[in-house]
Amino acid sequence: MKFHTFIPFVEHLGFELLKFEDGEAEIAVTLREGLCNSWSVAHGGVTMTLLDVTMAHAARATGLGGEGQSNGIGVVTIEMKTSFMRPGLGRLHAKGKRVHGTASLAFCEAQVFDEKGALVAQATGTFKYLKGLPAGGRKIMRNNASD
Repeated sequence: MKFHTFIPFVEHLGFELLKFEDGEAEIAVTLREGLCNSWSVAHGGVTMTLLDVTMAHAARATGLGGEGQSNGIGVVTIEMKTSFMRPGLGRLHAKGKRVHGTASLAFCEAQVFDEKGALVAQATGTFKYLKGLPAGGRKIMRNNASD
């Protein structure tokens, strides 16, 4: 499935969108050397990014124009709490969902599993819906933007 939003960092990491509908999202990544730490397991930043992007997609996949649609609304992460259970190995699969939302905020949760189905990490996060992003004294306008 093609990502609805072009996020250069996500492309660089090699994330694959598997599900984007009904307030849920699933994204996977196959680990390679450049995504690992000195222990040869998933770098914590990769795991956190996978959780963050999955929750952001879940936030955009509901209540804003239909299944898998976002009506051009973007999201940015307001806060995120992550817990790591075990090292990430092989192919990682994240599942996220929107658990509550308002007109301007989405509250989400996600989990990352390894290729054997073991829980690697979980997170909760709050996301703000935006039509534009104020940055550097200007307002950046992009449809479906996401951090």
